[in-house]
Amino acid sequence: MAESIDWGLAEQVARRVSGSDPFADSYHRLGLERDFAEFTERAQFYVESETGLRSQAGPARARVVDRIDWVRANLASYQRLLRPMLRRMEQQLGGPLSLVSNKIAGAELGALLGWMSTRVLGQYDLLVLEDEDPEDQDLVYYVGPNILSLEKRHSFPPGEFRLWVALHEVTHRTQFTGVPWLRGHFLGLVDQLVGANDPDPARIFTAVGRVAEAVRTRTNPLSDGGVAGLFASSEQLEVMEQVGGLMSLLEGHGDVTMDRAAASEIPSQERFARVLRARRQQANVATRLLQQIIGMEAKLAQYEQGERFIEEVERSAGPATVQRAFEGPEMLPSLAEIRDPSLWLRRLGVSHAA
Repeated sequence: MAESIDWGLAEQVARRVSGSDPFADSYHRLGLERDFAEFTERAQFYVESETGLRSQAGPARARVVDRIDWVRANLASYQRLLRPMLRRMEQQLGGPLSLVSNKIAGAELGALLGWMSTRVLGQYDLLVLEDEDPEDQDLVYYVGPNILSLEKRHSFPPGEFRLWVALHEVTHRTQFTGVPWLRGHFLGLVDQLVGANDPDPARIFTAVGRVAEAVRTRTNPLSDGGVAGLFASSEQLEVMEQVGGLMSLLEGHGDVTMDRAAASEIPSQERFARVLRARRQQANVATRLLQQIIGMEAKLAQYEQGERFIEEVERSAGPATVQRAFEGPEMLPSLAEIRDPSLWLRRLGVSHAA
């Protein structure tokens, strides 16, 4: 029986979309590999000192990749993550339909990853499976061509910028390896999202209703979850809210940590943050539409909302209060509480600091 996604086609499409990339044979690669091996190790020390979290998975490991290698790593991660759902779909979609649908799914996924590969600077792959090679898991990836391009275009000091990028990605690794319950909780939420997948024509009518309501109220029906949000069941929408709140917290915590953990060694960090913030916002109409469709615009909002949440909680109740969010799943802020931190503080019964 054919697979529900043509993974080979996905890689082919991604390669075309990501463009030519001579990085693999460039002398810059060795320099980046050497730098990120050092900066990733240093970043772990700085992040643990700043946050008080201690990774239980040993030293962080860096891997510098080109765009297509980043795509391959994500395709492998998606295959592992989606395996249960895809098995069910393969049983439901037999014959010619599956042969057509797997090509369409592969092309769409390839186009998405190809485009993202031109934008991403680094990524921590948190999915770890016991039955797979540990050398290819629990890695902090850095996309060399994109980092070099930004350094050149904006005349960034390479040493400062690379340490700054490493701090953000190592913060995410420290969150997932230093908070014992966090990785399992996050993957459990993802499993609820993909595990509930059940092709249902009724959801198309529900999605149409959501679009009509958005038009009536002059809101954007794609603003929170992209197309996936339109077709999600009420249970999935609830889980998406939980995922949104968690990711906003982690992104905000990551941004705040990267700006504080080694501030004395990165005097240019305010400029880095300003340039990357403008890079996120300066998109043409086609790019903005794509970001909305795939839910990327909502992810970009997570950075700003999460940072504001951290800053407001610290201002209102002191820095130590932020750490209470990592005490257990029940302590995590919802997306509504991320947007209005006073709701979270009220739920915790925390009084404002003097």
